[in-house]
Amino acid sequence: MLTLYPKREIKAVLAKGESDLTKHIGVDLNACINDKHKPYLEAYNWLQIYFGGSSSGKSVFLAQRTVRDILKGGRNYLIIRNISNTMRDSVFNEIRKVITQWEVGEYFVIRVTDMLITCANGYQIIFKGLDDVEKLKSITPLKGVITDVWIEEATETKDTDVKQLLKRLRGGDEGFTKRITLSFNPIMKTHWIYKTYFTYYIEGQVLDTEALLIVHSTYKDNRFLTTQDVQFLENEQDKYFYDVYTLGKWGVLGNIIFKNWVSEDIKSSPVYLTFDNFRHGLDFGYSNDPTAYNRMYYHKASKTLYITDEVNKRGITNDLIAEEIKPYCGQDIVTCDSAEPKSIDELRKYGINARGALKGRDSINFGIQWLQQQKIVIDLSCQKTKNNFEQYHWMENKDGEVMNVPADKDNDHIDDIRYAMEDLALPGFVDGLDLR
Repeated sequence: MLTLYPKREIKAVLAKGESDLTKHIGVDLNACINDKHKPYLEAYNWLQIYFGGSSSGKSVFLAQRTVRDILKGGRNYLIIRNISNTMRDSVFNEIRKVITQWEVGEYFVIRVTDMLITCANGYQIIFKGLDDVEKLKSITPLKGVITDVWIEEATETKDTDVKQLLKRLRGGDEGFTKRITLSFNPIMKTHWIYKTYFTYYIEGQVLDTEALLIVHSTYKDNRFLTTQDVQFLENEQDKYFYDVYTLGKWGVLGNIIFKNWVSEDIKSSPVYLTFDNFRHGLDFGYSNDPTAYNRMYYHKASKTLYITDEVNKRGITNDLIAEEIKPYCGQDIVTCDSAEPKSIDELRKYGINARGALKGRDSINFGIQWLQQQKIVIDLSCQKTKNNFEQYHWMENKDGEVMNVPADKDNDHIDDIRYAMEDLALPGFVDGLDLR
């Protein structure tokens, strides 16, 4: 794929004041970029939206474009997700994969701790969260100015935060056109992104104006998928998830299960200091589904469940799970999915006070009913948990009638919360035992 020049020659190029390293590093773009996205490698519309189904290649393309632009010089990227700690295992790793695959690692300094990537020509990729949008105003790259803001999983963001970024990016500098890029899987048509930008969008077409570019893609546009990947997407049985994740369409959900939750900054509230008896739930996953953990506190008098912390990781073994959740749970009991007794035993060896959930017939619906009767407050930092509560819904039969069966997808955090609260939600199963 690449023709690399010796590093000493690159140093000589930089010494002459040149910053475009792509002239000396041959990247065969035809071999590594999907045809769907290739026309937009040098698109400079002010606002660009890349949306569609899972595994459509949109995030990989944007990562490829980012690395190419940085090697070319003149552009600095600020890459954003709503919560910073969700970025390390997603877009940050995607950028690093491109650097590795293109064999250009020797031209970059990658600081993993603070997620900062600096190219030999002085241009940078900066990764930040919208946890505190005001702090983004003070970000200054090593060389030049921020020319590109890329918001990954943009449906997780608030419109006010994105408007702040739009204001910051206005104006041209050094002859480089500035851009803001949103990428995401669509969720519901009630979302502010759909209401704001999709008024004139025609399904199946590309909207391309000077100010706005909208590109839709699906798994069919990604020639690098395996047969197994394709089958997994095409075999989705739930209509909503098929429309959103397989076809990449904006969905409509009228049968949402939970409407009794809010998101607040719990840890900045004085009430947080009174929490003294935390509960902990864990749902095992690996590749297709993540391992999901939550720490929570239940205030019985007000029937309020506070969800304060989360861990959401794919592809991690039990020793790493223990390492991730130990700072939150200490020696407290962690109620886990009892379908994996071997994993529970291993967690105990790693110092986690783990036990299996009791479950039982109809325990899912009983747990849902109990949660529906509470006020649920989710901390702002628990993005994956919020996503679960936002999209958890009852399935429909072939006639479109709602069934009393929840969709078994993207519900990992809801499951672990049910496990942690089962002594209250399922009193008939636990016979009065205090499992806290």
